[in-house]
Amino acid sequence: MQRRVFVIAAIAASLAVSFSAQAQGWPTQPVKLVVGFGGGSTPDVIARTLSDPLSQALGQPVIVENKPGASGNIAADYVAKSTDGHTLGIVINGNLTSSKQLYPSLPYDPLKDFSYISLLATAPLVLVVPKAEPTGKAFFDKALTEGDRWNYGSVGVGSVSHLGMELLKSRVPGFLPMQVPYTGGNPAVVTALIGGQVQMALMPPGVAMPQVKAGKLNAVGVTSAGPSDLVPGVPSLADAGVQDFNLEVWDALVGPASMPQPVQQQVSTAIMQILQTPEIRQKLFNQGWTAVGSTPEGMQQRVASEAKLLGDIIESQNIRLE
Repeated sequence: MQRRVFVIAAIAASLAVSFSAQAQGWPTQPVKLVVGFGGGSTPDVIARTLSDPLSQALGQPVIVENKPGASGNIAADYVAKSTDGHTLGIVINGNLTSSKQLYPSLPYDPLKDFSYISLLATAPLVLVVPKAEPTGKAFFDKALTEGDRWNYGSVGVGSVSHLGMELLKSRVPGFLPMQVPYTGGNPAVVTALIGGQVQMALMPPGVAMPQVKAGKLNAVGVTSAGPSDLVPGVPSLADAGVQDFNLEVWDALVGPASMPQPVQQQVSTAIMQILQTPEIRQKLFNQGWTAVGSTPEGMQQRVASEAKLLGDIIESQNIRLE
């Protein structure tokens, strides 16, 4: 029995030394940072903000590679199946929390096929309305009288602008606006709002606030639990009477599940240090994001919580994209 324990301990020690050596010798070549959206998109901007300091921390070039399509799922699948040991990916929350429910034949499993490395940045959504519409509780009072005659704009079925509004409807009895999806993304929704074709939309601060500041739209409130520094002067939707509603969008750094634990920890530690630097935090803030950083465990908890929240909405509304 003692010999067996000794052998097991020896094997564990050998593996620990092996993993440590892998981490100490990594990376041995340029690191690929895969983004599932095109140039200028939020994940792309975050990737390019982080690529230089991450390169300095790792001692190898970090090359951003765009693989757009299928709401980021093509890139996510590429990262999950990568075997070169030097591929990371920046994903949006939907790739990890709602894609599995929306796409029954999704080629990757968000819970099993990734190394969760760190959350990167978060932002609340802003409920915006045409300039002629009221804000605060008065907006919801008017919306309740309009029922399903009012519409909301989204950037597509299954998007956070869609699921977030359906979640909001579940929190406000009698709030019944109907979705109008736009293939032109947020710019098309902004145009529809200004023109009065739709009466509301949920948008990230970087899109919503320039229109609010220009006097073209009104901000009803933010979807965070309380006010956000990203949108000063805009109250939480709780101030308008919405209860139990807290939803943010976020981007995260992942690797394939095969990535050795010491390498995951090395990258996670480097990213958290980078995200604490005033220069990076200010750059992300200027783009409408709050730099966060997290442990892999913290990221897992957030994914599990939001997957349940959005999954309930997807199931109750029978939303599918295939």
